[in-house]
Amino acid sequence: MSEFLPESQSASPLRTGGELSPGAPAPADGQRAIVVVDCPDAVGLIHRITGVLGSRLLNIESNQEYVDGDAGWFFFRAEVTPAAGPVTAADLQRDLIAALPAGAQVRVTHARRRRIVVCATREPHCLGELLLLDSCGDLPVRIEAVVSNHDSLRGLVERFDVPFHHVPHEGVSRGEHEAALLAAIRSHDPEYVVLARYMRVLSEGVIAHFPHRIINIHHSFLPAFAGASPYRQAHKRGVKLIGATAHYVTAELDDGPIIAQDVVPVNHADTPLRMAQAGRDVEKLVLARAVRLVAEERVFLHGRRTVVFG
Repeated sequence: MSEFLPESQSASPLRTGGELSPGAPAPADGQRAIVVVDCPDAVGLIHRITGVLGSRLLNIESNQEYVDGDAGWFFFRAEVTPAAGPVTAADLQRDLIAALPAGAQVRVTHARRRRIVVCATREPHCLGELLLLDSCGDLPVRIEAVVSNHDSLRGLVERFDVPFHHVPHEGVSRGEHEAALLAAIRSHDPEYVVLARYMRVLSEGVIAHFPHRIINIHHSFLPAFAGASPYRQAHKRGVKLIGATAHYVTAELDDGPIIAQDVVPVNHADTPLRMAQAGRDVEKLVLARAVRLVAEERVFLHGRRTVVFG
């Protein structure tokens, strides 16, 4: 039976998946792997990569590539299966790095469900969408736990048999709260942390534990309609589009590299309440899309922006 042996680790902490735990489980079918590469552009890169894959008797089921001509940088993603004999991800990573220009970053991972922890506050729409998609097997993640600074979402979460951690922020310092928050999250060893309308600003100390592995969602009115009642502000200005943005969390508030965005049309007849409903609808869809893209290794960090293979 042809199969991939244990996964390689990332060549860089900025690779989209971050560091994986040793002995991460293989996918159910034991076969498909994802190969992602980014490196300085050069002549014949696709030939070099496919040559290495062919020498390892790997069948390329799909692939995408992109060159940023201004930066002179090449991006590649492929899904592969072994045609004969076991293939170690570490050996494949080593062979690819040897064939590519200096500075190449290569990652080889199993096509499997990624472990995530979701943080939420009171709003259920984004959290509920993730729970439903996970339970139906329609999202390539496994929600290990939900952490909230309020207890109001416990009933929703426990209906899906997912552990719920209530970590209240009242009556404690910010440092004490974040220490408890981190302990709850890290006890589940997530590969990603997803903020599903989590209404607390994370400190740089928390973010540093999960570099480029925290995904956030917010409405796309920022910075035009910041603060309280953004939909009422938008209604007064007669906006025609309601949008949402999912991005990686960085030390700069709501300014991390964008993963996914979308908009829905509204018009003069829509009330602020209807606009808010439209906003919730687009937020949950955009967040789920971003989680899927990241979990499937389709997102490359590229400076302050991303390259996303859909």
